[in-house]
Amino acid sequence: MIELKQIEAEGTRQLRHKVMWPDQHPDFVVLPNDAEGLHYGLLEDGKLVSVVSLFRDGHQAQFRKFATDTAVQGRGYGTQLLQYMIEQALAMGINELWCDARLTAIGFYERFGMKADSAVFQKNGIDYVRMGLDLTANK
Repeated sequence: MIELKQIEAEGTRQLRHKVMWPDQHPDFVVLPNDAEGLHYGLLEDGKLVSVVSLFRDGHQAQFRKFATDTAVQGRGYGTQLLQYMIEQALAMGINELWCDARLTAIGFYERFGMKADSAVFQKNGIDYVRMGLDLTANK
C-alpha cells in the first residue's frame, strides 16, 4: 500500500543521508531552515521510501533534499511524490517551483515540464543546475 503525506523534518533525515550523502556525517543533511519547511514522504507498506522538502517564499517555493531509497528506485515512487508535492504547492497558491538539480536528474525533472535556467555550478563537488517550473500554466 502506498501512502503520501506530510511528515516532520526529522523523518526525512535518515533517508536523505542514506541516499544523498552517505559518506558525510548525518548532520550534513540537516538544513538550517528545516523547521520552516513542509516535508513530504511516500510510504510503501508503512516504510518511508521517498522524501522531499518544500520551502515557500511568497508565491514561489524551492524544493530540496528529494531522495528515494535506492532499493526501490525505478518503481515510480519519486514521480508520485513529486506530483503530490506539486499538487500541494498549487493548493497553496505557489506560482513558481524550483530546485537545484543534480545534472544526473535533469531528464527526470524535464518530464514534469521543468526547465534549466542557470549555468552549471558546483556544491560540495557535485554539478548542479537550477531548474524551474511555472505553475500558473497548471491552474
